[in-house]
Amino acid sequence: MDISPKTIGELRKSGWVSRSVKDEIRMNMTRMIKQKENIFEGIKGYDKTVIPQIQHALLSRHDFILLGLRGQAKSRIIRMLPRLLDEYIPVLEGSEIMDDPFHPISRYGKELVNKHGDDSPVRWVHRDDRYAEKLATPDTSVADLIGDIDPIKAATEKRTLADELVINYGIIPKMNRGIFAINELPDLQPRIQVALLNIMQERDIQIRGFNIRIPLDVLMVFSANPEDYTNRGNIITPLKDRIDSQIITHYPKSIDIGVEITSQEAWIKRNGKEPVIPHFIREIVEQVAFEARKSEYIDQKSGVSARMTITAMEQIVSSAERRSIENDEPLRIRVCDLYYMIPALTGKLELVYEGEQEGAVSVAKLLTGKALNTVFKKYFPDPQRKKQTNEMYREIVQWFSKGGQVELSDAMTEAEYREQLSKVSGLQELVKKTIKPATQEEAFLFMDFVLDAMHQNSMLGREDADGTISYSDMVGSMLGSLGGFQDDDEEDNPYGEEGYR
Repeated sequence: MDISPKTIGELRKSGWVSRSVKDEIRMNMTRMIKQKENIFEGIKGYDKTVIPQIQHALLSRHDFILLGLRGQAKSRIIRMLPRLLDEYIPVLEGSEIMDDPFHPISRYGKELVNKHGDDSPVRWVHRDDRYAEKLATPDTSVADLIGDIDPIKAATEKRTLADELVINYGIIPKMNRGIFAINELPDLQPRIQVALLNIMQERDIQIRGFNIRIPLDVLMVFSANPEDYTNRGNIITPLKDRIDSQIITHYPKSIDIGVEITSQEAWIKRNGKEPVIPHFIREIVEQVAFEARKSEYIDQKSGVSARMTITAMEQIVSSAERRSIENDEPLRIRVCDLYYMIPALTGKLELVYEGEQEGAVSVAKLLTGKALNTVFKKYFPDPQRKKQTNEMYREIVQWFSKGGQVELSDAMTEAEYREQLSKVSGLQELVKKTIKPATQEEAFLFMDFVLDAMHQNSMLGREDADGTISYSDMVGSMLGSLGGFQDDDEEDNPYGEEGYR
């Protein structure tokens, strides 16, 4: 793009063509679609849902709102929209509202062109300077968004308060020929929302004390949480009617998409090196979010943000990093590190009454255990199925029933960790037969995984104390009351009449 013209005359000779911001976005989007460019790079899971709807809205020259629960990439998508603008556009030099050199709308711009004609100076504005956003807060005023009279400006320039040039423009007029976004729109007071009506329909603004209308050329974009429509606030009906398109966002619909998002966003590279994180560990982290999104303890109207799994993964890596520093060993993930993501969960889960009664930490541990057990059944036979249980897990359970015990500390060295796991009869054979691990590190991690999953299925007892997890016989630890290791009815004993003997 030629950005050398410095006057309207030079701009006219260059062949530059004036067009509205929505037409500009249409043309650039059309080009990017034809060239198969990734317009919303880094946005996962929306290829068949949200992104096509945004494209349709922009091709229709619509203002639109992204409606969805927290942590669904609404703000991130909005902040990518400037990519659809031309890299540079010319504006009249000195104009507060980025007047089009060929079609000025402010009094300042009109007077400048009338006075200097083709010699009127122009400057070039980058696309990044044509985007602004405002978080809707209760203290937001009409003056912030639209503008107001500036008495100091009037006094400094010796003008009367009736002079249009004493207007101090708000953030929306300053984004003329650009994109303006309001996040959490329902939080904006209704009387302030009314001030947006003219912009949305008639495309102009009115400022008190002046019998003027300034036609604006701006793309308006909004975001909102659907619960806000009825709880914290609401969008007034006339404004909702003027928003052309409403686009519903959503959480990842599959574990694999969740894994991709967390892998992309989480900070896991430590000291310049990225640790090896087994895929099943990544799956467990994502499964926690899926479990939370259907849990009776969690307020589903609030949602479970994708930020939760991102921070959870960072906590897991940090737990392993601390151990590697203490023991001067390579950074390796263990199953015990999963339980150090609890602080990342408790602060991001909105509990209902039943959840409050259980306690945030207990709910987080419950969700982690459920997630671990769900993922476990993707890799190993379901322990609750009688035949597979007897065949696959009997030797391990019998080893514990004879008094065997395993203690795994989050601080123990790799050698001590392997020594403890190697004691269990049948454990290594089960992993090798079922998983066929590629490395020794992977084999021992899966062995650790099996023990925790067996506890989740009431096949082993477990005690947690001061960073140490102890696995033991379920019958011994529960005095024979749980786990199905006794001759109970089939209904009460998931392991059948034979049980474990």
